[in-house]
Amino acid sequence: MPAEQQTITAGEYIIHHLTQWTSSPRLSVVQFNIVDIDSIIFAVGLGLLACFLLWRVAKSMTSGVPGRMQAAVEFLVEFVDEQARGIVRNAKSREFVAPLAFISFIWIVMMNAMDLLPVDLLPRLWQGAGAMAGHDPEHMYLRVVPTADLSIALGMSITILLLSLYYGIKVKGLGGWVHELFTAPFGNHFLLWPLNFAMQLLEYLAKTLSHGMRLFGNLYAEEILFMIIALMGAAGLSGLTGWALFFGNIVAGLAWSIFSMLIIVLQGFIFMMLTLVYIGQAHDHH
Repeated sequence: MPAEQQTITAGEYIIHHLTQWTSSPRLSVVQFNIVDIDSIIFAVGLGLLACFLLWRVAKSMTSGVPGRMQAAVEFLVEFVDEQARGIVRNAKSREFVAPLAFISFIWIVMMNAMDLLPVDLLPRLWQGAGAMAGHDPEHMYLRVVPTADLSIALGMSITILLLSLYYGIKVKGLGGWVHELFTAPFGNHFLLWPLNFAMQLLEYLAKTLSHGMRLFGNLYAEEILFMIIALMGAAGLSGLTGWALFFGNIVAGLAWSIFSMLIIVLQGFIFMMLTLVYIGQAHDHH
């Protein structure tokens, strides 16, 4: 008699897919010494892949009729440079900020695009490799969309915050930057200094959180929707509601994948534009 097949609920399936491969088990309390290994691997790997592809395009560039890849890269470079010129007025700063905005757009789009892979493809391969190595596949986790990890999204937005602080001090001088910190936006009266300082801190905090949370929230929601669509197909194949759900899974998966392509590019564009805006604001004098 065959052994009874172990089944999991829809909730357990989603929780398993949303669990990170971490450096140590998570506890019930907040911890800051845990590294999400899967997010780091995919983020770094896709970043290196983006640099390699751009290097290959730069190496094969020609002054004649460009190929499709070269034309696409040249269009993006010119577009980002035009946006940077309109936002970051300092030409010297643009030498670093414009390429930063460009590569951040390419990198984020590539990380977002991992959501288009079948939900179970890489996690199943990872579990299969773990089972061959003698590990328990039920306790092997893998998330493949780095931007759906809050630590990655906030890490990127904090990096932009640090760059904004750097350019603010570089352009205005330390004294000018500190003076602005206590005198804007309400005026240079000593009674207003605490309020100005609190408002400046609140502005920095709000911009950083919204910058990272916007990217994370959209990709996290997209990831969950793909899991729900995958569950529709599993329910149809298991005979719970018939084949209608299975075909509904195909239609819904195709429709959501097409719509996701817009989200993937749009979120990369928004992050890139906000990067230019925040660094551009650091150059402005109040």
